[in-house]
Amino acid sequence: MENEWQLQDAKNKFSEVVNQALSKGPQLITRRGEKTVVLLSFVDYEKLCKAQGKLSDFFRASPLADSAVSRDNGKRGEDI
Repeated sequence: MENEWQLQDAKNKFSEVVNQALSKGPQLITRRGEKTVVLLSFVDYEKLCKAQGKLSDFFRASPLADSAVSRDNGKRGEDI
């Protein structure tokens, strides 16, 4: 994988890792073979942060927001 770096290589070539993050997207850094850290550009970071919204806003924007939805009364297997 061309966007994956071992920690020691990432430390030795930090400028290159940063340049790759800016031009080619997030860079994965591993330590002892384990995926550990992702380095991404600030622009990508901002997009990621803005993509997260409030759960209440999500439900308000839902096409089902005005529909009549009722709660399950907890009875299972019984006729309603």
